Amino acid sequence: MEKKLPTDLAALLRREDVRGRPVRLMFQDEARFGRMVRIRRCWSPFPSRPLVDNGYERQFVYVYGAVSPIQGELDWMISREMNTAKMAEFLAQVSHSHSKEFIVMIVDGASSHRSHELEIPENVRLHRLPGYSPELNPQEHVWDELREKEFPNRVFESMDGVLAQLQTGLPRLAANTTVLRSLTAWPWIVSLNLMAN
Repeated sequence: MEKKLPTDLAALLRREDVRGRPVRLMFQDEARFGRMVRIRRCWSPFPSRPLVDNGYERQFVYVYGAVSPIQGELDWMISREMNTAKMAEFLAQVSHSHSKEFIVMIVDGASSHRSHELEIPENVRLHRLPGYSPELNPQEHVWDELREKEFPNRVFESMDGVLAQLQTGLPRLAANTTVLRSLTAWPWIVSLNLMAN
């Protein structure tokens, strides 16, 4: 990906498509958040031992996310479903938020990203990651940060609690451009040429 992406970008960034607009590079992914507890290490005063409740409820909600590493910005959408229609809704939201820009969005090989029914806005171009390579997607680090800061050792009595945590945690993370850049602005990403050809 690191070696092939500059060539792929050159093919995507055609002058007639970009039409003088600034180019925004985004990395997109979906994540599942729910009532299953993620046990993490934690501190407690000596000599006590921390107690963490555990829950095995398999209820989930999805978050669509796309990080712009160079700007340190995060676009997101909470959804009860993950499918082609919701992906199209998220793309429309991102397109509207950055309507004066030309967006190259790096996505994985999920079926909803490849569907012929997927409606892709005029100012968005999708480019697929190689198969089985989540380590190349910095959005994965954004999910790790969100889980670590907002969800460690938490048991929620209902999905309303999960949604409330996401609705406070996502804006808090999105507002911290310094953290987002440090998590996602990898040297090979920052060095990419985003000029139209």
